[in-house]
Amino acid sequence: MPAARFLSLLALTALSALLAGSAGAAQIKGPSSLHGFLLRADEPATSTFSRTPAFAWDPVPGATGYEFQLSTSNTFSNGSGANVADSSIFYDTNSLVSPVIAPPLALPWISGHPHSLYARVRATTPNGVTAWSDDYGFDLAPNPLVPTPLATQGLPGLLRWTPIAGASAYQVWLVDLPNGGKIVKTRTNVLDEREFYTFHGGAQWVGSIRWRIRAVRSTEAGGPANGFPISSYSQWSPIYRSTNPGLTNPPLGHDMLTPVTTISDVVQTGASPHNESPHKLMPAFTWRGSQVTLPNGTLVSSDLFRVEIFSDKTCLNLLYAGPIVGGRSWAPRPWGSMSLAPADSSAYPNDGSQGLSAMYDGTPIGSAEDVAPAGATSSPPADAIPAGASQGINVPPDTATFGSKLLLQDTTGAPVDLWDTYWPDTGYYWVVMPVAPASGSASATVAAPGASKGSTLVPVSDSSKFSDGANITIGVAPDSDTVTIKAVGNQFLTVGAPLNFGHVPGDPIVTLGASASAYKDVMLPQDMCAQSNMIREFGLWSEPTITTPQAPFVTGLSSTGRLVSAKSTSQFYGRPLVAWTPALGAQKYEIEWGTDDSPFVAVGNMLTTATAAVLPLTTGTWFYRVRGFDYNLPTGSQQMAWSDVQKLSISKPLFKLVHVGKPPTFKKTK
Repeated sequence: MPAARFLSLLALTALSALLAGSAGAAQIKGPSSLHGFLLRADEPATSTFSRTPAFAWDPVPGATGYEFQLSTSNTFSNGSGANVADSSIFYDTNSLVSPVIAPPLALPWISGHPHSLYARVRATTPNGVTAWSDDYGFDLAPNPLVPTPLATQGLPGLLRWTPIAGASAYQVWLVDLPNGGKIVKTRTNVLDEREFYTFHGGAQWVGSIRWRIRAVRSTEAGGPANGFPISSYSQWSPIYRSTNPGLTNPPLGHDMLTPVTTISDVVQTGASPHNESPHKLMPAFTWRGSQVTLPNGTLVSSDLFRVEIFSDKTCLNLLYAGPIVGGRSWAPRPWGSMSLAPADSSAYPNDGSQGLSAMYDGTPIGSAEDVAPAGATSSPPADAIPAGASQGINVPPDTATFGSKLLLQDTTGAPVDLWDTYWPDTGYYWVVMPVAPASGSASATVAAPGASKGSTLVPVSDSSKFSDGANITIGVAPDSDTVTIKAVGNQFLTVGAPLNFGHVPGDPIVTLGASASAYKDVMLPQDMCAQSNMIREFGLWSEPTITTPQAPFVTGLSSTGRLVSAKSTSQFYGRPLVAWTPALGAQKYEIEWGTDDSPFVAVGNMLTTATAAVLPLTTGTWFYRVRGFDYNLPTGSQQMAWSDVQKLSISKPLFKLVHVGKPPTFKKTK
């Protein structure tokens, strides 16, 4: 707009306010063009949003501030009169100094006729308040409406679906389980079918599995102030069907265990040169086969497995262990695991902790799914100040703009995610470890005079407990042998490989695959990792929030008083609104701003569960960045990757209002 025309509009508007006299500023027309948006105020118009939108309107010349309201009724009241209780109004703020706002609250996924939610705004001038703007009606709905199945690369026992922007979790309804089915909650886009595979793998159990799914939104930011209920869920999907082949028991040597892929939003085989995209979500782990070769050459088969993850390729530094599951896949669950007691092949397993089991050398090992819930990030961790920089955060958040303290309403769940790695330069190493009943469930014991090292004959207390071809473990780790029975004699067993250790009378003999209440690995991780094709690598890199495609997602006043969104430049007057896209896995976001980007040192910051915020910036050049927080990481280390640093310029207005006792005049600023 040419400066002369803008000046004329300001003067005419201010003059009309003064001429209204005793009629008051309420007779002045209210703000116009109020609308919602997600990233930019100039994006295509819509009235349906997948998450709480930001709002903008045309500025009122001469306005000193704005009052903004949200309501469940387009009347914005349950009656009339100045003192009426506006019970339909659930958000009201009069602290706005720019024609933009990012309400710091969670709005429900609801729709109405014509709409379910309504907004309005009015301006404050030196002579009072203007009339209210026209009502702006809008709705919220997930996009897409329901998650839909994604391919699992032909591997059985795994469910996978499209992530939904703005969803904080998903509920998967396993329809075919007893008593109306079972609902499992997870934050990722994958779920294993452990309930169907564990302790049984026949086609009658796993062949056809029906499931439904819906998205979950976090209500951590709090809901409407009037107590209006918030639905945290999208609608349930149609019934989907997962079809799996039944598991078979081929002869030893014909079904060798092989790790295959990790699957989430992307698929990784872990093969060199590691040019596959990193996972943004904690993945599912998949494998084929059930048989492994022990260091002594013995082939053993197992129906139960667990994934173990290491920081090194020799598998010495264990970072993470999953639960023991049946089947050929596992995906982490933050809200509960599956009990293995009792081991019942005629029923589905129950929910419950698995407790501690043992690695092959007796070291206790527990599942990440059984760890206590992580605490949600309530204050951001301190930044590392670059060498030579002396500044630090010294500007507290503007509580009038950013709203009240965030309230945690959802449990965070166990910390079942892993930290970022700079993939493909670094990653994690994982193996699938077969597990077997621990020594406490011995079928029999070694009899006198005992079995010597190198022998293939083992005297036993009761040979009727064993059969040809069975796999057994003799003794207690680390001084134990796992071997195959070649023949069963009168109180003697002939085994297929010489014993690595001598065993005294009373040492336990365990048949692998027998029911038990405690379990252990069948070999050391280092021995598993030393074998060809038994170790895989994968990489995680949390999704940085996207602040721009070509220019920052910024909306605010231009220096000439117009509402604009950033395009080729990012120059604004007053407080701008910045927005970003949701990051997969993020439950909350931090925005930092500073006066330099080399190095970047924050002088102000804030936390929000929204995807937009109004920054309390003064005149000058500013830089800002955004990152998410993943509640599935351990307390105190939930931060995700930073976005690229973006630049903003806050300039002085070209004109200012000067009162001289009569209609206001305008002078150009220097």
